[in-house]
Amino acid sequence: MGALRARLSPRGDIVSEAGRRRTVEVFGEPLSPQQVVERICLDVRDRGLPAVLEYAAKIDKAELTAESLRVSAAELAAAHAAADPKLLACVRRVRENILAFQTAILHRDVRVERPGGVVLEQRYVPLRRVGVCVPGGAAAYPSTVLMTVVPAQSAGVKELAVVAPPTKFGAYNQDLLAVCHELGVGEVYRLGGAQAVAALAYGVDRIAQVDKIVGPGNLFVALAKRFVFGEVDIDSIAGPSEIVIVADETANPAFAAADMLAQAEHAPGSSVLISWSERFVEETSAELERQLAGLARGGLAAASLADFGALILVRDADEAARLASEFAPEHLHLACADADSLLAKIPTAGAVFVGPYTTVALGDYVAGPSHVLPTGGTGRFSSGLSANSFLRSHSVVRYTQGALAAAAEDVKLLAEYEGLTAHRDSALIRLVTGNVPGCKR
Repeated sequence: MGALRARLSPRGDIVSEAGRRRTVEVFGEPLSPQQVVERICLDVRDRGLPAVLEYAAKIDKAELTAESLRVSAAELAAAHAAADPKLLACVRRVRENILAFQTAILHRDVRVERPGGVVLEQRYVPLRRVGVCVPGGAAAYPSTVLMTVVPAQSAGVKELAVVAPPTKFGAYNQDLLAVCHELGVGEVYRLGGAQAVAALAYGVDRIAQVDKIVGPGNLFVALAKRFVFGEVDIDSIAGPSEIVIVADETANPAFAAADMLAQAEHAPGSSVLISWSERFVEETSAELERQLAGLARGGLAAASLADFGALILVRDADEAARLASEFAPEHLHLACADADSLLAKIPTAGAVFVGPYTTVALGDYVAGPSHVLPTGGTGRFSSGLSANSFLRSHSVVRYTQGALAAAAEDVKLLAEYEGLTAHRDSALIRLVTGNVPGCKR
């Protein structure tokens, strides 16, 4: 488990051989992924749009101009007009599911009144402008648009800039563009990889700087988000998709195998089964072999299972809970008789799916919580994307003169202990009658 977790952590060492060859082709030397990202980000920061267009040409083989970088309003409208009505109807239903959940969990302003003239508030305000990364290398992901854009809209974000690679699965995918238009996103750019993240973070000609960057991507996108953090906020540093299934003898091995393969077909994707039933582990192993034979992406899924999969037999439910909690998976599926008791012992999962009919695919596509979740063990300290991820908060403090007088001795004491006498005096000066407007000595 430790070795598997280390390989899945966001350290930037999972790169295909083709990716290594492309690095040498573009940069003339075998740079590490981190070095590639730093070079691209700093170049975009220093040279702006010309660097963005050059990397699009070198890495994505896309000959873009300043004019063609952005998908035009006419192209978005045409994609929407030509879209399958069933797809658009599905998008509308899913949008309502997401809105219902995200608005229900949205932070609300809080006001606390204390005796003696003290009023304290916590205010939540939406971010002004957000960048959304949508993958587009091996498949098109309209669901990612839904699961990032709608939570942001639920929070009240007014400006959303979507970036997707200039590929047939990215910003040239008509279904993807139709979904953007349906959701009211009019700012879509044909841009992917680290250069897209850098353009959003620093701002270049034609693309204004954002306040936060969200959404999944490949290793280079993840590392670029980490590199620009501080210039802007980010949601997370995402690694390969993960599932941990905790199951007992009451579970269905066919269901467990199907859920494992659903993550493995991301390629890379990690699929781990933990059970205290030896029979269940054996039956799930047999089901994996049977289902792999008929899977469209069976070869890729088989490779993922070999590299990032595990079937773990444990002593009992408590040991299963301990291992699952240590793994802190992106997706945790509890397929056992006493799932609620087990859930209380596993606090670190990104999202939890309980019961035989709650497949992770429901969370991926329709349920309402965002499918952008912490990976690589980061669920120990971070949470999935939600409407609250697009809010920033600040406090508002109001004291009357009487309330200040009541607190002044504590302010004085602490300030003097810290040697900050100007802090002390800034409070005490307000208690001298002649220094208060409208008051007399």
